[in-house]
Amino acid sequence: MSDLIELKVPDVGNVAEIDVVEVNIKPGDSLALEQTVVTLETDKASIELPATAAGIVKEVFVKKGDKVSEGVLIATLEGVSQATVPVGGVDKAVTPATRQPIPPQAALAQPVMASIGLQHGTDAVLSLRVHASPSVRSFARELGVAIDKITLGTGRKGRVLRQDVTAFVKKTMTGGPLSTGGVGIPGIPAVDFTQFGEIETQNLSKLKRLTGQNLTRAWLNLPLVTYHDEADITELEAFRNSLNAEKTKDEVKLTALLFIIKALVAALRQFPNFNASLSSDGAKLILKQYCHVGIAVDTPNGLVVPVLRDADKKSINALSLELAEKSAKARLGKLMPADMQGGCITISSLGGIGGTAFTPIVNAPEVAILGVTRHKMQPVWNGKEFVPRLMLPLDLTYDHRVIDGAEGARFMNVIKQNLGDIRRLLL
Repeated sequence: MSDLIELKVPDVGNVAEIDVVEVNIKPGDSLALEQTVVTLETDKASIELPATAAGIVKEVFVKKGDKVSEGVLIATLEGVSQATVPVGGVDKAVTPATRQPIPPQAALAQPVMASIGLQHGTDAVLSLRVHASPSVRSFARELGVAIDKITLGTGRKGRVLRQDVTAFVKKTMTGGPLSTGGVGIPGIPAVDFTQFGEIETQNLSKLKRLTGQNLTRAWLNLPLVTYHDEADITELEAFRNSLNAEKTKDEVKLTALLFIIKALVAALRQFPNFNASLSSDGAKLILKQYCHVGIAVDTPNGLVVPVLRDADKKSINALSLELAEKSAKARLGKLMPADMQGGCITISSLGGIGGTAFTPIVNAPEVAILGVTRHKMQPVWNGKEFVPRLMLPLDLTYDHRVIDGAEGARFMNVIKQNLGDIRRLLL
């Protein structure tokens, strides 16, 4: 007799709600190992969850439009395994008699129902329109704040956070305009473009919409400064090409980006303020004792930023394999949210496309981002004559609340020195 296998949502990082955008299976389907079961979407990525067991689909417990979280049951299979297999991991065995799946809607409704018991009449209806956790609602009641007055928070999907409640109280006490999570600037008026000719309307993916919101929030809240410079990578490129010549055709080749990562993390050790984040109230600087580097990757669904963890402790070859693996997963939509969390600083490279300079936006709560464009051979004066040198344009954008201009310039100089003479990376 075949066993019942459960497929569940795996650990996807610290994400409370994930949207189900596509269900790829139905009861009766024959499911193969690694076949995509569902497609999920967060504010950072689209994720295709693969099956970690093969069998016949017995029941499917989610549908398009549902919101799920870690541990939610996706489907059951009839297979030959003795274990319950969640998507991405192994769980305890179950039988049809003991299986009592809880629909994701019911699980998500519990905190909402709990808040109803603490509201009355019209206030209850208004309160439920506000996206906030029970702890934030409790905090608002302690301060005497009607949470329905905070119509839009600064959290994900407009969720009202604790600091939004605090900001509301401060605005009220100082007699300023009530905070609604906006910035008080006029919006761009709508235009009927059909009056000028034929048009076509396309919906932006959720990833692009939310990325746009995050970048807008960073642009409006952070005083950003971008510093431009060039690094001489003539010797570095010669060394990199010699290393690649020693590799077999099946081995992963080394790219200039890998050396930029190593030069960057070496500079972070000298300038710890770049490996930091401001506290939510802006009063403290949180210095990080780890070094995780985010790499912006262009995908068909939009820009995603997988994180290379402990980049300061890994060799060039180890980083090369990890970067190739995560870039491939990003383009296939198979990155998990945990793969994109915890970054200390980000590199955004347009070197494979072109350009001479640009202004990357800091990936908050990080305090800096390094932009890279295409290197080019150009004449450089060495004090006696012009000589051809391979120059790499670099663009460093930083949060001016944490980094001042002099520190930004010194940081960039160290990166340039490391790239100009990679022997410095041994120091």
